[in-house]
Amino acid sequence: MHYQTASWGSYVAASRSNAMVGVGGDPLERIERLASENAVVIFSISSCCMCHAIKRLFCGMGVNPAVHELDEDPSGKDLERALIRLLGTSSVVPVVFIGGKLVGTMDRVMACHINGTLVPLLKEAGALWL
Repeated sequence: MHYQTASWGSYVAASRSNAMVGVGGDPLERIERLASENAVVIFSISSCCMCHAIKRLFCGMGVNPAVHELDEDPSGKDLERALIRLLGTSSVVPVVFIGGKLVGTMDRVMACHINGTLVPLLKEAGALWL
């Protein structure tokens, strides 16, 4: 699991005690809680190239997302299954929440970026100040 830092364009590993909070509870409730804790939250798998690309997109925009690596979380498989149910698709990562609201996977985020709606979402969530 990763959390944002004060430096521009990076994120660092969170402590294991934070990662374990909510383990064993309802995965959908845990996703909702994690998604609401930061302006931008990405559920990712550390070896996924698309996850890396979406993290770089946000960092390149000056947004420091909270990143939850499902493959590094003890209940990551449960969270992944819950995200699959939430999205209604088998392609689950990366999944992005902005302002606690589900934006979607890579295709939805890129569509928002291309059509100009991503920056207003980020500003509204407090992730961008410009």
